[in-house]
Amino acid sequence: VQLQASGGGLVQPGGSLSISCAASGRTSHINVMGWYRQAPGKEREFVATITSGGGTNYTDAVKGRFTVSRDNAGYTVVLQMNSLKSEDTALYYCNYKDYRNWSTDYWGQGTLVTVSS
Repeated sequence: VQLQASGGGLVQPGGSLSISCAASGRTSHINVMGWYRQAPGKEREFVATITSGGGTNYTDAVKGRFTVSRDNAGYTVVLQMNSLKSEDTALYYCNYKDYRNWSTDYWGQGTLVTVSS
């Protein structure tokens, strides 16, 4: 499975940004896709996920500000980020896993989101 992320960039505090990720290769229709992030000097942390059935999960720090969604085909996931804060600055990694082996994670290359005035 290959993951290609796009989007990201520089945005002012309070602004909005969207990042997306497309999965290709040996994918399965029963999967979970989502986003993790790693800020400078910190460990990678969970941000949000969405199942192939549409169920979503968010870390408390982004609830009410971020929305994760996916396209009808089920292999592109989008993270819409609103009311961005400086602490949201991080490298955002797309993640994919599926029912054939839930313990195997696939990762995208990371896309940088910088929130700064």
